[in-house]
Amino acid sequence: MPRLNALTGLDPTTVMIAVAGTAVLAALLLLMIMVRTRGKAIREQQAARAQMVELLRSQTEMQGRLAAMADVFGTRQQELNHAIGHRLDGMAHRLGTSINEQTRATGDNLRKLQERLAVIDAAQNNIQTLAKDVVGLQAILSNKQTRGAFGQARMEAIIADGLPMGGYQFQATLSNGSRPDCTVTMPNGAPALVIDAKFPLEGWNAMRDAGHPDDRKVRATQFRRDLETHIRDIAEKYLIAGETQDMAFLFVPSESIFASIHEEFEAVVQKAQRSRVIIVSPSLLMLSIQVIQAMLKDQRMREQAHLIQAEVAILMDDLGRLDDRVRKLQAHFNMAEKDVEQILTSTAKLTRRGDKIAALELQQPPSPPGPSSTPPRPDRTVESRTGHLTLRLVDEE
Repeated sequence: MPRLNALTGLDPTTVMIAVAGTAVLAALLLLMIMVRTRGKAIREQQAARAQMVELLRSQTEMQGRLAAMADVFGTRQQELNHAIGHRLDGMAHRLGTSINEQTRATGDNLRKLQERLAVIDAAQNNIQTLAKDVVGLQAILSNKQTRGAFGQARMEAIIADGLPMGGYQFQATLSNGSRPDCTVTMPNGAPALVIDAKFPLEGWNAMRDAGHPDDRKVRATQFRRDLETHIRDIAEKYLIAGETQDMAFLFVPSESIFASIHEEFEAVVQKAQRSRVIIVSPSLLMLSIQVIQAMLKDQRMREQAHLIQAEVAILMDDLGRLDDRVRKLQAHFNMAEKDVEQILTSTAKLTRRGDKIAALELQQPPSPPGPSSTPPRPDRTVESRTGHLTLRLVDEE
């Protein structure tokens, strides 16, 4: 120290004071630098936090808008489902009513057909019984008047049982003055069908009662001649062009007689067919009447076809309006889908920007070298609640 004093020429106390002042100035300067750095870091941290709060607010607002759009879409979808359900219920009700009516009508027709078939089966089962009863009817059928009344009554019973009132007429007068036993009105304005019940039963009874074969052969020839004459009279009197059908029925009041005629007099049957006269038994007449009845029902159904067509046209109009509304709804859904895609694009951009901010590291600038410089403290990470934004801030003191 004396040597230092000798060299500098200063008092040691003065030197000590100078050194202490220099140290104080250096400490003050270092403190000022640290305070400035700390203020800058705090300001940068506040700015980053403000950006994070703004992003959180934007995200919250976006979520609110998306929730509102979802509510609007849900309400519209419920209204659409209600409207479509109401329309479909109405259509199902109308179709169900129509199907039920058709089913009921079909069931009634099948029931009536089954009843008629049951009657036919019963008639077939009674053929043998009727054949035995022919012997008991001999006294009644001994004269033409009684015979004609029997055949006429049986034919009228079959006609009246199978056709509605107004579909037939007994003893009607034709344009040529002839009066057939029955005329049946045909559907679609077709000419009437003529039915004759005056079968030559006395010739048949005479042939049946013949005991000797030669006598039977003679009476069979007479019966054949009478039957051919009656068939010719029917063809000449009752077949009128434009007024009656081109064929007529000859009613035979017994199934056994009908079978015997077809078995023993086949040539007469063929001649009658060429003359457009059809020999029918009670069961065949009943079947023919049922066919005519079905044709009349079919005609009535065709007359009501325009009502069905009108209902179908109304149904097609409803379907057309439903198709238009569904197409409009599809256009609305397409527009909504496009808006959602644009929203997703915006959210993707926000996500990418948030990722960039999350990847950004804010570090302290390097301090000037010196013996008094302090090492940097470890980084402190601040994360948002959403997990999309991460800021790495340098916490310096």
